[in-house]
Amino acid sequence: MPKLVLGPLLRYVGETDAVIWVETDVPCEVEVLGTRERTFRVCGHHYGLVRIDDLAPGTWHEYEVLLDGERVWPEADSQFPPSAFHTYPKDGPLHVVFGSCRVAAPHEPPFSLRKDDDPRGREIDALRTMALQLKDEPLERRPDVLVLLGDQVYADELPPSTADFVAGRRHPAEPAGERVVDFEEYTRLYRESWGEPALRWLLSTVSTAMIFDDHDVHDDWNISAAWLEEMRSHEWWREHIVAALMSYWVYQHLGNLAPSAHREDELLKRVREEGDGERALREFALRADRGTSGTRWSYCRDLGRTRLLVIDSRAGRVLEEGKRSMLDDEEWAWVEEHATGGFDQLLIATSLPWLLGLGMHYVEAWSEAVAGGAWGKRLRGVGEKVRRTADLEHWSAFQGSFARLGELQRSVGAGERGEPPAAIVTLSGDVHHAYLFEVAFRPEAGVRSAVWQAVCSPYRNPLNARERRVIRFGMSRPFAGAARLVAHRAGVKDPEIRWRLTDGGPWFDNQVASLLIDGREMRMRLDKAVPVDADEARLERVLDRRLA
Repeated sequence: MPKLVLGPLLRYVGETDAVIWVETDVPCEVEVLGTRERTFRVCGHHYGLVRIDDLAPGTWHEYEVLLDGERVWPEADSQFPPSAFHTYPKDGPLHVVFGSCRVAAPHEPPFSLRKDDDPRGREIDALRTMALQLKDEPLERRPDVLVLLGDQVYADELPPSTADFVAGRRHPAEPAGERVVDFEEYTRLYRESWGEPALRWLLSTVSTAMIFDDHDVHDDWNISAAWLEEMRSHEWWREHIVAALMSYWVYQHLGNLAPSAHREDELLKRVREEGDGERALREFALRADRGTSGTRWSYCRDLGRTRLLVIDSRAGRVLEEGKRSMLDDEEWAWVEEHATGGFDQLLIATSLPWLLGLGMHYVEAWSEAVAGGAWGKRLRGVGEKVRRTADLEHWSAFQGSFARLGELQRSVGAGERGEPPAAIVTLSGDVHHAYLFEVAFRPEAGVRSAVWQAVCSPYRNPLNARERRVIRFGMSRPFAGAARLVAHRAGVKDPEIRWRLTDGGPWFDNQVASLLIDGREMRMRLDKAVPVDADEARLERVLDRRLA
């Protein structure tokens, strides 16, 4: 009898359709809500992508998973309620949860301790805590969508079981070190990251939208052209980047897309037709890494009257100094086409924050300018060294893209792309702390939408005490003033917008953020995970702010 290896994951949900993803141990037929799909194979592993059509809109749908006609989900001894989802539109408020950065680790000491007490400490898993609370609450309290803004897996910070598997294949002293390299190792990493029972149930009943960040592949992935040249000189890098993109396509990217996109996807068609899709996916991953295939990882979902636009800020970068851009021109054109008014709210999701503390903004802009030759050829290496040492890789380190994204939001908020939404909110993660910035444009810009940058990170990977002090100093006014002076000397201009920190942030705990959207009204909430006793935890509210 076939068995589930991983999943089910509830991925895309629309008005009349939905997508369920599974991994199975053998080839089989997967059935959900009367829709049957055969699995496809990649590198000897079997995956099912069930695209369900003709669902009733605005309705709850409880589902089971059958493999070759035998029920395998819900599991017979499960402590969790049945998996269910609600098609759009909704009668009540839309509930969007977002955040990033979750290291998979056991939930007992030493992993449940603070990093200051044990370097392996990750404290309480905020997503798991949320799942355990939701299982005892009414169906209507479940979020509608969970936006995972990067570092869903840590390819270079391995959980115990995956680390043991990798160590059994090669010695940690070998050049690749203690990280996953090939597709087989990535499958183990995803299994350990998503297989914990509470998280597995959460992913089965809350629709997920995902985008990668650096640790899904490698720390500082695509920070600069010099970094990429160095990584490509390593013997193991080619296999690693190919496996990273192959596994991302299988485990994350496919489920981001609507069933209509799957029907038009020539790569998916080829993978299904071949006995094993490894060759087709390897060729695709090589082209994607070299930027020659026109690959677009960004995507768009309409959640009723709210548009969610998810932008890839890692894989599609242009890294040539003097021409650096978060996206190439083709992908920028796609983003600009889909960033429109005519919706009650516009959510722009990108793993890396558009806005940082002002001091860090100037430092990142300075590093780009100096590495690009603003202080002469001899000091380019200084800019590059500082950029890599301090992880200066956000939108502020791509000044052309920073300004372009700001101008895009200005044009939407001013009504130049349709009726302005009530709010434009950029959702981001990556930085291992949370904050909320209120954004102001010049009066003559004519922006009528409220504009915000909302950051939530981590789900489970908090900073230690020293790192938190550095972040607080980096957000201080004295540091901002000094950084601005230095950046000006490298030719950096002041940004066209202003932003300010609200509500006493930043916050540093393991945490989850929520948007509650009711028509043209929106609230943001932030909840941190706190222990109740040795065996229990809860979410505690630290922010509740009206955005629109």
